[in-house]
Amino acid sequence: MKGYIRFSGIAFQMGATIFLGAYLGKWMDGEWPMDKKWFTMGMTIFAVAVSLYNTLRQVNKINAENDQKLKEGKEVKGQDGKKNKKDD
Repeated sequence: MKGYIRFSGIAFQMGATIFLGAYLGKWMDGEWPMDKKWFTMGMTIFAVAVSLYNTLRQVNKINAENDQKLKEGKEVKGQDGKKNKKDD
């Protein structure tokens, strides 16, 4: 269950990051108007890139923790609900 909560948190974090980037871009477009909504587009793309980077960093951290548990001989629950143990 802990894994599902962590991944759900990552999804909400991605959504919040992208929303804030788009909102900031919309505000910037209101302050400095142009012929197109360049700030909204740019900040949204930037927020997507930041959220993807952050997601990959967090997933790699989770994988490293699971690998460490396997090295120590502890059981790790996989995505399919089955327990995995290091084969010696």
